[in-house]
Amino acid sequence: MRIEETAIPGVLRIELEVQPHDDGWFKENFHREKLAELGMDVVQHNVAHFDVAGIVRGIHAEPWDKYLSPSSGRVFAAIVDLRPGDGFGQVETFELGTSDALYVPRGVGNSFCTLTPHTTYNFLVNEPWSPERMTVDLFDPELAIAWPLEQLKYTERDSGNPSLAELRRQRA
Repeated sequence: MRIEETAIPGVLRIELEVQPHDDGWFKENFHREKLAELGMDVVQHNVAHFDVAGIVRGIHAEPWDKYLSPSSGRVFAAIVDLRPGDGFGQVETFELGTSDALYVPRGVGNSFCTLTPHTTYNFLVNEPWSPERMTVDLFDPELAIAWPLEQLKYTERDSGNPSLAELRRQRA
């Protein structure tokens, strides 16, 4: 496992070792001691599968840390710092395949877009799921996220989130 810091404090890009086999590949996606060194004690492992490219989810900042990694396919991840402070609204994007992972601390929003059909996305969290979260508009011009596909599919729930400016006003 190789860990790189990103432009958003606390967000880590992780390169996982993928060992090819004649019939596929193997990777150690989760290792409790290695994640504990990052300060994460995993309590829940969630898996989402998407049949088509262009599915978008997010931008959600929950009150838990997340460890994200595709086990099949590729995703475009957009990460937005929604914590109070100078970094509020900072965006960083990544393309993740099966040999990649991201560690996203609580309060930092994450979203993703499937780039390939048959994408399976894993996310480990250190707190049980709850409905508490902060959301921001996927298409907020202030964030200027360059979504990689023209045809995007997203839920009604993700289409009506507040802008970054609205979140600032709510906090003031």
